[in-house]
Amino acid sequence: MNAFPPPYTAPDAVIDVLRTRGCAVLAPSTLAALCGVRIDDLEAWRAGWDDLPPDAYLKDGGRYRRRRHGCFVQREDALAQVAHRAHWQSEAYNALHGGMHRWFEPLAPGLVVDPAWARLLAGLGRVFAGVRGDGDWHVEAHQFRIDTTDGIGRPTPEGAHRDGVDFVAVLLVGRSGIKGGETRVFEADGPAGQRFTLTEPWAALLLDDHRVIHESTPIQPADDAGHRDTLVLTYRAGAFQGED
Repeated sequence: MNAFPPPYTAPDAVIDVLRTRGCAVLAPSTLAALCGVRIDDLEAWRAGWDDLPPDAYLKDGGRYRRRRHGCFVQREDALAQVAHRAHWQSEAYNALHGGMHRWFEPLAPGLVVDPAWARLLAGLGRVFAGVRGDGDWHVEAHQFRIDTTDGIGRPTPEGAHRDGVDFVAVLLVGRSGIKGGETRVFEADGPAGQRFTLTEPWAALLLDDHRVIHESTPIQPADDAGHRDTLVLTYRAGAFQGED
C-alpha cells in the first residue's frame, strides 16, 4: 500500500490552520523553530525509548506497547512537574481503557530536567494558547514504543478517538523495520478526513481535541521485527482529567 506524505503546514500558518481546520502537521524544522529547540537536542533523547517498561494495562492481552508517563502544569512560559499521578480517562473518550487509574512508570529524571524539554512543552503550549487564548495548561507526557512482538502492534487499540483534553501533539520519534502506522484524522462532527504517514523523526501532528478524532493504523514487521516510537503530549485547561 502506498504511503501518503504528510501535508506539512507552513510555519507562519500553524495557528491559523489549527484554528480553522483543527489539525496541523509540522515538519521537524517547523517544530524546532516554534519551540526554540534544535533537532540535535531532541535526538539526544532517543535512547530513552529503548528503556520503556511494558504497558501492563492492555485489555486485549497484547505485549506490543511500552510507555512512561509524566504530568506538568504550564502557566505562560513557566513549566513545573507535578507529583507522579495515575493516567485517567473516562469511558466516554476511551471505551477500551477508560475508567481505570493507570499507574505507569515515570519519565526519566534526565529527560525532565533537560532545558530543551521545558522549551518544547512550553512552545507547544504557546501555540495552543494562540488558538484558544488559554495559557494555563495541565500537560500529560507519554513516551510510547509500539513494537511487533505479537506480529502486529496497535498504536491506538481503542480505535479512532478523542483524548478528552483541549489539544494533542503527537511527535514521531522514529520508526524502524515496520510497515503501516498510517495517521488518520477525521472531523468529529462531519465527513471530512485525511490520511498520511509520518516518517521523518520529530515531525509532529497537532490536534484540536474538541474538533477532530484520530487514530494510527496497526504496524507489521517489514523484516524480522520493528517498532514505532512517539512522544504524545496532551494539553487541558484548568485541571487534569478526573480532577473536575
